Amino acid sequence: MKYISVSLILSLIFAVYVVNTIWTLAEIFIPPECSRGERCFSSYLASKPVQHLVLYTSVKERPHLEGSTADSVSKVHTSLKFDYLNPATFDIKLKVPRKTRNNGTLFMHAVLLDDSRLYREFDEIIRTESIHTLPLVTHTEPQAATFNLLQQNNEGQKVPEKKSVHPYAHITTVAPLSILTDDLKLPSNKIPGELYPYIRVRSGKFLPILQHNVLKSRLSHFQLLNSSSTEVNITVNVAPTSYGSLRLSLHVRLALEQLFALGFSEKDVDDVKGIFADTNLYLLSATVLIASCHLLFDFLAFKNDVSFWRRKRSLAGLSARTVLWRAFSQLVIFFYLLDEMTSLLVLIPAGISAVIELWKVTKVLHLRVSFSGWRLRVWRDSSADAGEKSTAKADAEAMKYLSMLLYPLCIAGAIYSLVYEPHKSWYSWALHSIVNGVYAFGFLFMLPQLFVNYRLRSVAALPWRAFMYKAFNTFIDDIFAFIITMPTAHRVACFRDDLVFLVYLYQRWLYPVDKSRTDTASSMDENPEELEPIKQKEE
Repeated sequence: MKYISVSLILSLIFAVYVVNTIWTLAEIFIPPECSRGERCFSSYLASKPVQHLVLYTSVKERPHLEGSTADSVSKVHTSLKFDYLNPATFDIKLKVPRKTRNNGTLFMHAVLLDDSRLYREFDEIIRTESIHTLPLVTHTEPQAATFNLLQQNNEGQKVPEKKSVHPYAHITTVAPLSILTDDLKLPSNKIPGELYPYIRVRSGKFLPILQHNVLKSRLSHFQLLNSSSTEVNITVNVAPTSYGSLRLSLHVRLALEQLFALGFSEKDVDDVKGIFADTNLYLLSATVLIASCHLLFDFLAFKNDVSFWRRKRSLAGLSARTVLWRAFSQLVIFFYLLDEMTSLLVLIPAGISAVIELWKVTKVLHLRVSFSGWRLRVWRDSSADAGEKSTAKADAEAMKYLSMLLYPLCIAGAIYSLVYEPHKSWYSWALHSIVNGVYAFGFLFMLPQLFVNYRLRSVAALPWRAFMYKAFNTFIDDIFAFIITMPTAHRVACFRDDLVFLVYLYQRWLYPVDKSRTDTASSMDENPEELEPIKQKEE
């Protein structure tokens, strides 16, 4: 009887999850219907009334509740007869209060008013109108300075020591605002939970909803404030938004707050914003689908790769130097991404890959580990069969020719980087030099395995299931290379790997695997326990 595999069950569960997620996203864009006899609130903007956009600033988020006087709130801009149905952009020159310059805060308050309420005081407006407050200042650590290491030493200056860095106030240069302009009728008992706090009703109509579009607010818009920053120019972008887009923005805001609570940095959260910004429903659904497939293939590749190496008895047909190089390169890439403070979305998978590759090294070096009481014993099993010896010979031959090309190129690249490029420290230079060699020429270290396949005229020893899952993920990475923020070298490497997988696929076609062979060097498309019934049947 043929059993259903765990991979198939997990794939089905994952498919159900993806469909449910896409449907949940679609529901966000569908407003509730107002039934006959039900109490509903219509949009105040449905009748196209004349509105004026007014902007205020203050050093407190809720000045009316925190004992502030009217003088602490400044009116900084008024747009008479504001066209809220079309996008608008205008520049404002703000005076930065002393408290804000001293590592303080600053907030903007935005409101749409009609003629009768335009000239009222802020305290009265905030009690009767729907006003939205957005932060203009965030506190982050400044980026580390870079310099030419050789010039620093020649001038007799010391490389600055790493000191504890405190967050400093950064003010945004872009303030994105959204206005809900859809002609809606919301049932009073079916108002979405994320919209409810922003609903303010007057005469059966909910007042205009303004929102800070957090998806359009990026870290690149912020600049460092200091004691001399008395004025700053801010570009205010105001655009109409739909019911679904507003709900999506509010959902994402809540999700981003949860990421902060889990310990993600502001840069990580900013990278997540880049996925959702300027995204419609169809593109967002496609992104969710592609990302889900990536996670599924990652898991399946991990499962099959670990299973292959855990059960592998003979290393015939496998290039030990390729495995060693992959472990070294993955470790270097991990520390490089860590040094660049890359998003955890990229850093965590890189760390997991490095651990797996290091574990494979213990297999190719025949390292054995045992415990005797509390004592740890590590030794190497030097026994090798004829297949492993012939593989090692071809592997050494390939590496001999490859080293003649790669080492001079890597050394030349390191010297060029030292002379012409600035770095944060000697450690940063060494790490960047190594990782540039890995990214630029690292794929060539996969050639020994291709050479071994060519010499042995066989690809039977390779873990093809894991290879195919990784190949699918490589092509998915090509898509995400333009979505998730990452170093340029890491982005280029995503496309570089495509070529290697295509060569492997060509060799698989060129050297077909004999499925009837069940020796230790046979195809690993099957697991050992799957081959056991075949052996018993042949006996």
